[in-house]
Amino acid sequence: MRRDYFTLRVEGTDTVAEPPTVRIAYEGPTDELRRRLRTDDGGWVDASEIDVTYRFRETLDGDDEGVFAITNRITGEYILELNSPSDRLLELAAVANEREDGEFGFRIEIDADDERLVAFETSTFLVYDTDGELLRQHSLIPSGVEL
Repeated sequence: MRRDYFTLRVEGTDTVAEPPTVRIAYEGPTDELRRRLRTDDGGWVDASEIDVTYRFRETLDGDDEGVFAITNRITGEYILELNSPSDRLLELAAVANEREDGEFGFRIEIDADDERLVAFETSTFLVYDTDGELLRQHSLIPSGVEL
């Protein structure tokens, strides 16, 4: 699946009352995406089976851009990855850390062919620099999780 088939939008960072949301729209052939989102028993993967990461990459024009990825925690296989500017994703992590309702985390919705394939609520978002070092100050790491 090509990265340019995906569009990422971050919503809900203007309030800490509701979880912020990452909306991902896919506009390519859907067979492979659907396969990657399925479990061995035919169901859809859920939040406990995914890892969400963002890795900065150096760009020629100096913009802060990176790769947003969702990985199947069980198999290690990438479910999807796409290029994205960092500003809204870093804002998402900051707001998810400050939620008023005492909850912790954010929502991810993946759509294809005008259909919601999956929606996850997760409390982990790991952000890495260009060398692969974890940036704890920008990451969302639940208490009790040791990396």
